[in-house]
This record gives sequence, C-alpha cells and structure tokens, in this order.
Amino acid sequence: MKKILAIGANGIIGQAVIELLDDTYTVIPVGYSKGERRVDIEDNDSIKAMYESVGAVDAIISMAGNGMMANFDDASDQAYQVALNNKVMGQVNVARLGINYLTPGGSITLTSGQASNAPTQRTAAIAMGVAAINAFVTTASLELKSNHRINAVSPSFVKETMERMGMDSTNGISAADVALCYQSALEGVANGKIFDAVTT
Repeated sequence: MKKILAIGANGIIGQAVIELLDDTYTVIPVGYSKGERRVDIEDNDSIKAMYESVGAVDAIISMAGNGMMANFDDASDQAYQVALNNKVMGQVNVARLGINYLTPGGSITLTSGQASNAPTQRTAAIAMGVAAINAFVTTASLELKSNHRINAVSPSFVKETMERMGMDSTNGISAADVALCYQSALEGVANGKIFDAVTT
C-alpha cells in the first residue's frame, strides 16, 4: 500500500483529503500545532526532522501555507511576509527537501489558490503567493528525475471556510470536491499541472 505524507492534515481541506484517501493508502497526517506528527514549514530543520522520522514515502501532499487578507493601502509587512515565508517558501522547501525521501515514480502535490486567477479585493498578498507556487510547480516539473512528478491544487474559496467566517458560501466549493483534485494529482500521470478546484 502506498505511503502518503499529508501535511496540513488538521485543516478543513486536509481532513477531507485524509478521509478520501485513508481507505486506499497508508496516510501519515502531519499538523502544525496538534497531532502525533507536527511540522513548521517555515523552519527547514523542522521539515528535515519530519522527513527523517517518516522515511521514504510514495507521495507528499502539502495542504499547508497561510495567507492574510488585507487592504492594499494599509496592509502590513506581515501580510506579505506570511505569503512569502509560509505559503511560498514553506511549500517550496517541503518539495526541495522532500524530493530526497520520495520513492521513484512518486509525486508531490502543493496547494496554491485562485486569488491570482480571479482577483478580488484584499487579496494582493495572497495572490502573489499562489502565483509563485503555480510558477514554481510548472517550472520545477521540467527538471525532475526518477519519474517524479510535481503538481498543485488551486482551490477557490471553500464552503466550510466561508461558513466559519460568516460569509455567504453559495459560490464556494466543498472541501470534499477539492479533495478529489488531490486524488487526481496523486493517482494520475500529470506533471507540472495546476488542478483548478472551482465550482462549475
């Protein structure tokens, strides 16, 4: 049975992905602040320790990566640093370090988002981060060896998240539907693809 490392397991999307894959694969959940295994993706030593504790895996799925909504004219430096340090470099380093623990033919799936595809107010910093992840994935895919693959899932606003924030979730996508995109990235043959998880 394939061994899947699922980073960001405690989030809404993470829980849905684990529920979908758990019957078929050996899924190893990793959280940030709770759970048996934890990682701080802004800390390379923490990432390395996670991989050392888990060993070789057949797939790495990162559903981590934070962002802050803020108005352009009063956004703090922190809003941009979170996007750069966590959303972008956190996931980039998950991939860069993780490739050494990936079995031949294995895959890495990162998470971007729709903020740069469908611009909305208060998301400039987030859009910058998700566009960077998409660019990294499509370009890094050209250089992978050992039949490794790298892709990204790009979800729009998730219904369950919108409801928690007191927003109208009519146009949101369910976490279960987003999880199907991670499954497609895991089980397919795509490399360098951005899987858009959006409502139709």
